[in-house]
Order: sequence, then structure tokens, then C-alpha cells
Amino acid sequence: MASSPPDRPPPRAATARLLAPGLYVAATPIGHLGDISQRLRETLASADLILCEDTRVAGRLLQAMAIDGVPLRRYDDHTGEQVRPLVLSRLAAGEALVLISDAGTPLISDPGYKLVRAARDAGAAVMTVPGPCAAIAALSIAGVPTDSFTFRGFPPAKAGARQRLIDRLAATEETQIFYETGPRLAGFLTEIAARLGDDCPVVIARELTKRYEEVVDGAAAALAKRYADAPPKGEIVVILPPQPPIEITEEEVEARMAKALQSLSLKDAAAEVAAATGRKRRDLYQAWRDRT
Repeated sequence: MASSPPDRPPPRAATARLLAPGLYVAATPIGHLGDISQRLRETLASADLILCEDTRVAGRLLQAMAIDGVPLRRYDDHTGEQVRPLVLSRLAAGEALVLISDAGTPLISDPGYKLVRAARDAGAAVMTVPGPCAAIAALSIAGVPTDSFTFRGFPPAKAGARQRLIDRLAATEETQIFYETGPRLAGFLTEIAARLGDDCPVVIARELTKRYEEVVDGAAAALAKRYADAPPKGEIVVILPPQPPIEITEEEVEARMAKALQSLSLKDAAAEVAAATGRKRRDLYQAWRDRT
């Protein structure tokens, strides 16, 4: 961590009544402890219970903030079904609970939306304690259009689904934001280069707010080679600016339809190829249905 923690918060007894009952969805630093806000400190120090992905990570954060005496409970995709009834019961009893992720804003490529939905359905107050988010932080310094963008989270693990997703970005008018891991980054960039062109522009942002923060922009093929030779460490954001329209011949449309039909129904194949080529889904569907 690049900075010392903020001043020690007031003792828990002095802050215990600061929070109204409800569920607080709180963003935590993505690296730099100087990004801890006063409101975050007071919220965590005043909570009846903190829900977190990893109690060890949360414990270190509380220790850095000199907060003690607040119980932690693991909440993630593996424990959610078991923990949610307990959370709803405590919210109904008038307690103040805080949901955090390991870093950044909860629910942004992190578990938690089912809990928020359940709390809202139960009539509990759900409030935000806003703060850092790696996707938005990267977007703000990438130098790409920001008026319209789509956050995609991590690319699909299966190659076929990943390649179909990239195909759909061929003529997108929105900036695309992904998270990716170091070991998979070069492969993802290689697929982007193969399907969108070697010169497809990409921005890589990693280790944001930390000592080795890096933002690199360049052509997909060149960046793929760079990171294949030296896989990066840390948390990584991949940004693709809007892609210019690609002229696709009728022969290529035919080839894409034939390939898509090897694994998809005619309806799904027409929808996929239409999204990737700009053709009308109905026209593709009708043309290929007439062949059968």
C-alpha cells in the first residue's frame, strides 16, 4: 500500500448510533489507503456486522483503519444462500449492516446483487457509501470516448463464447470495459487482434492507485506479444474504444452463418451473425430457412 491510513476513528462506543438501520453497500480502496473516506470509516466503525468476500482481507483493512470490535461475516457466491436469511433477519431487527468487496465497489463484477434485491424486497433501506471503482477509474484516464460505454466484467472462460462476444464488438458504437487476469491477458488480446484486426486499439490499465500503476495503449497484436513475453501482475482493466464499421462481404456473411449453425439453432445463429455484421436478423433467418 502506498500511503499510511487516515487518523484513528473514534471508539466504537462513540459511533455506534451514527448509522440508521439498513444495508450499506460500501466501496473500499482499490489500492491506495488515502482513498478511504471519512464516511467509509464511520460506516464501518458503526456497523453491527460487516459482510465481506474474504474475512482476512476485510480484517486487514479494518486493522489499517484502526477499527476493532466489529464482527465480520463471509458473504460470496458460495455462502449467499445460507447467509441471506440471517442478514434479512438482522435487518428486520433494526440493525445496520455493511456489504463490502475485497476492493472497489461491491456488485461491480462481485457477488451481492441477490442480497440487495432481497433486502429491497423485504422493505429494508439500502444505501450507498460510494467510492473507488477500477472500471470507472480506468475509463477516466484512458483517453477514449466516455459518453457511452458497456462494462462487461471478465470475458467468458470458454473460448467459443469469448470469440462470439468479440465478434459482436466489430462495429460497436460504445466503449467496452473488461476485467482480466494477468495469465489470460495475452490470450484475450490475441483473440481481439484475430477477430477485430491486429491494429485494433486497446488500453490496458493495471495496479490503479498503487505504486506500479500503469496505463498502456496500443495495437491489440503488439500488446498481446508484449504481455505474452512478460505476463503482468495485479488487477487489470482492458478498454476497447468504439470500433469503426468493418465492410463485410456477402461471402463472409455466408461463412459466418455456416459456422454458427454448427453449434446454434437457426434463430440464434441469425441473431449472432446479425449482431456481428450489421445485417438484419430477420433477413438472415428468412434466407437460410428458405434453403431447408
